[in-house]
Amino acid sequence: MMNIYTKKINQLYLIVKKASTPFDGLPALALRLYLVPIFWMAGTNKLMHFSNIVEWFGNTDWGLGLPFPYVMAALATSTELAGAVCLSLGIFTRWISIPLIITMLVAILTVHLPNGWQAIADPSAPFANAQVLASAEKLERARQILTEHGNYDWLTSSGNFVILNNGIEFAVTYLIMLLALIKLGGGRHVSLDYWFRLK
Repeated sequence: MMNIYTKKINQLYLIVKKASTPFDGLPALALRLYLVPIFWMAGTNKLMHFSNIVEWFGNTDWGLGLPFPYVMAALATSTELAGAVCLSLGIFTRWISIPLIITMLVAILTVHLPNGWQAIADPSAPFANAQVLASAEKLERARQILTEHGNYDWLTSSGNFVILNNGIEFAVTYLIMLLALIKLGGGRHVSLDYWFRLK
């Protein structure tokens, strides 16, 4: 009896797999298109404020204290810009994902890790560190000040105020997405990688 169910489930699986084959490239396309504006904005921001970025990368007092800050800033900027272009076109997807992963690892280890997991401070969420727990009181005090001295309804009409914790959450998410792209590539039918490989 169990063998009949197993056989039926396998048949159903094969039907679904065959029916979904034309859409194989959509997950990779979705990941690519999600990451494009993230890396484009990060890269263009670094490019527009390049001297400040170099100074931040190199300063040991208030910056990251990285060696060769000019080279590191140039590498980060060019990787993010090239990454956005390559991901948007689906060309060299696997190759560009590697330096983007390295960029994410550097960001995680040098910028975000001291702040814990959360990107946005939420004391009720898992992995709330002391910094996040203290943010609740600060946020409540800010609300009181804005309610008393400002037009709070207007100020929050586009969304609630939050405290940016700047933890590793987003950088790790992007890194995982890039790891998936190393496996998936640019996506079947939806990337230049796919079409160039056919020729």
